Amino acid sequence: MIHGISAVTLATHDMAGAVAFYRKLGFEVVHGGPDQGFTSFRAGAGHLNLIAAPADKRWAWWGRVIIYHSDVDALHARALAAGLRPDTAPRDAEWGERYFHITDPDGHELSFARPLH
Repeated sequence: MIHGISAVTLATHDMAGAVAFYRKLGFEVVHGGPDQGFTSFRAGAGHLNLIAAPADKRWAWWGRVIIYHSDVDALHARALAAGLRPDTAPRDAEWGERYFHITDPDGHELSFARPLH
């Protein structure tokens, strides 16, 4: 039986830049950091990890990580205030979530959402 996802690990070519990006969104580092090859952030009961990738390693669009947040409008405002550029403004979706998308410095798409009901 599957109980849940413990962590999602994303590759980065610039650990320091990626760590700074995720910290601006409010993620807490629990292991590693800007000068490490692997960094882990707390994401509720799970983790969002970054792993350093060789410069010649390339990837195309791979999908998106959907992260639940209690107040997506406040997080969107926080991202803007920190100088980040979300891909979309917060909006209500027909599937019952309020969400916005933002792309990290390595091209990984994140969706921050909360259920409407």
